Amino acid sequence: MKIGNIDLGHEPIFLAPMEDVTDIGFRLLCKQMGAAMVYSEFVSSDALIRMVNKSLAKLQVCEDERPVAIQIYGKDVDAMREAAKIVVEQAHPDVLDLNFGCPVRKVAGKGAGSGMLQNVPLLLDITKAVVDAVPGTPVTVKTRLGWDTPSLYLADGTPFIVDLAERLQDVGIQALTIHGRTRAQMYQGEADWTLIGEVKNNPRMHIPIIGNGDISTKERVRECFDRYGVDAVMVGRATFGRPWIFRELQGGELTLDEKMDILKQQVITSVDRIDEYRGILHVRRHLAASPIFKGIPNFRETRIRMLRAETVDELFQIIEEIRAMLHNRDFTHHEA
Repeated sequence: MKIGNIDLGHEPIFLAPMEDVTDIGFRLLCKQMGAAMVYSEFVSSDALIRMVNKSLAKLQVCEDERPVAIQIYGKDVDAMREAAKIVVEQAHPDVLDLNFGCPVRKVAGKGAGSGMLQNVPLLLDITKAVVDAVPGTPVTVKTRLGWDTPSLYLADGTPFIVDLAERLQDVGIQALTIHGRTRAQMYQGEADWTLIGEVKNNPRMHIPIIGNGDISTKERVRECFDRYGVDAVMVGRATFGRPWIFRELQGGELTLDEKMDILKQQVITSVDRIDEYRGILHVRRHLAASPIFKGIPNFRETRIRMLRAETVDELFQIIEEIRAMLHNRDFTHHEA
């Protein structure tokens, strides 16, 4: 599979863009575990053109994580055009991705992210403006099936996402990622891959189609490639506390100790990137959500301790206690 001239290999698996998750440290870890391409947290176009330091910091890219995509969002044509130029000038990403899928109220409720699905002409104007503004960088889009269930089909019976995909292709995007839910679903219910498959199997489509939603096992990865024909799959929430998932999705296995060491490496990377206090604050909730701890009796108290930890030593002590518990008792069948 290729996006522009970027060869991503056969049946690649990508790390999805996630706010407050896919910082440079986490991306590097997922890359080491086998992610074919990683995506930044989404970045506000309005904040970029105002040169807000927090947003500019999200443009940091390390050569070891390439190919890497930077994702931006917004609802103003001029702001998105100028933000795209800033991203390319400062980060030199391999891919520039446009977020038309974020469902959270503070984004979609203001007309950006998946809110753009209610204004397709503006969505297309923004996309065309960005494509024209950065001719040397492949522009891609990530979106959802539609705003809500009533909007899934047009009046003539054509699936909304099939029509939108064609129109996005016509204005110049070089790949399309589709999350198999509507905005109204948020992250509830089961992702619907049948409509993703309809987009991929539309004979008028010639750009790569990337499927997203409920990817957590190698069996599901195989089904998505074989049954729906997508060119790549993207993994999001299943990476929380489980960056090794990319290796598992490709048939690899890790020992309990390897997984525990990876979690400790995630802590070190976060602290080194920021500082001890803020690095721990950033990473501890992801560790506490790790499925590797599922099934441990009375884990609630340990989880609370983890969420309150303020130093590396304190957090590592908790991790080592959990390691010993998992080794000494028969909980391994609960591991993810």
